[in-house]
Amino acid sequence: MSSSSSSEWYSSSSEEDVIMHNMIMNAAQVFMAAAEGSSQPLTRRAKYNRDQEAGHDKLVADYFADEPVYPAEIFRRRFRMSRQLFLRIAGDMAQSDPFFTLRNDARGQRGFSNLQKCTSAIRQLAYGYAPDALDEYIRMSERTARRCLYKFCQWVVKLYSKRYLRKPNANDVQKLYQAHEQRHGFPGMLGSIDCMHWQWQNCPVAWQGQYTRGDQGHPTIILEAVASQDLWIWHAFFGLSGSLNDLNIIYQSQIFDDVVAGTGPDTSFTVSGVEYRRGYYLADGIYPTYSTIVKTVPHPTDDKRKKFAKFQEGARKDIEHAFGVLQKKWHIISIPARSQTPRRLRHIMYACIILHNMIIEDEGRAICDYDENASAGNSVPVSEEQQDLNAFALRNEYTHHNLQADLVEYIWNNAQNEPAHHMEDED
Repeated sequence: MSSSSSSEWYSSSSEEDVIMHNMIMNAAQVFMAAAEGSSQPLTRRAKYNRDQEAGHDKLVADYFADEPVYPAEIFRRRFRMSRQLFLRIAGDMAQSDPFFTLRNDARGQRGFSNLQKCTSAIRQLAYGYAPDALDEYIRMSERTARRCLYKFCQWVVKLYSKRYLRKPNANDVQKLYQAHEQRHGFPGMLGSIDCMHWQWQNCPVAWQGQYTRGDQGHPTIILEAVASQDLWIWHAFFGLSGSLNDLNIIYQSQIFDDVVAGTGPDTSFTVSGVEYRRGYYLADGIYPTYSTIVKTVPHPTDDKRKKFAKFQEGARKDIEHAFGVLQKKWHIISIPARSQTPRRLRHIMYACIILHNMIIEDEGRAICDYDENASAGNSVPVSEEQQDLNAFALRNEYTHHNLQADLVEYIWNNAQNEPAHHMEDED
């Protein structure tokens, strides 16, 4: 009985295999016949004689010759930085990646020079140009220009993050305290914190619900940043979806990780005779009541609180001012983003912030000087029990309200009647 049923199963399986085999062969014959009958010729990318050498010579004559056509003021307006800083960046690119050197292609023809590639990237960042917008001037195709932009941003982040996206050390903290108290009247102020949205035009359809918030109406990616009075951006956290708000962002941010881990510098200060262990950031009303965040008084009823609210809201405009200058200087982040990958958008955003800080330093407007040998604080995290205590102290509402009350008294007794005016926007 078992042998007969076994043979029936085997024969049935063999018949199914034969049928499946015939179906596959028939499908293959159909596809082969369709391919043979196709009349569409193979297409190749058109090659144009762009004369890259002429483009290089024109660029050098306009901006980099001993007696260029356009003076230093025009160079700074179009490249957003001094010629000296641009050449320094271009030289670092050439030393770091052979892509940014003059090479011949696989056909033995001359490629693009270091100046052409860096100029293409800077112009795309500064003006928000489409990749092929400078084809007639730099003689560069859309594909090569886009590659220049992405590689330039990657290397800016890789080469300069340590210096220009650093956290303040102990010396920096004291200089920030002094500058902010002198400018805004707030002792112990490290900077101002807020968020900015960057519209994402080519967000994948499957992600649009995640990256869209009702008040925005389109997909965005959020940047959280901290800026000081000189508009230097000390902290940048970019990449979370636009459906979140400032409160969701700070819960995922790393801005207070060093405070919890006990690895940051000493930021203690005294106000109204009371010593506080950590400096603070000015923020708007949505932020949590942390001991390191000072918010305005939402509905002040007396003159003291009205004056404090006026000073706090005026000083907090540092971060809004920094966002405005950043978008005005690097127009690519003020228009809808064209890239389809968040990773490339992160490189572009961080590169713009780093270049923004480099320009502030190059123009001598930075509050803090970079010291490579300066200590950033304790590098070994404290125990888990101490980290729990640090986290509790960070979220202590009692300290938050006491600090605000002490600052109200300090502003009332010591600050000028009017907050200091902000510096004018730069071109």
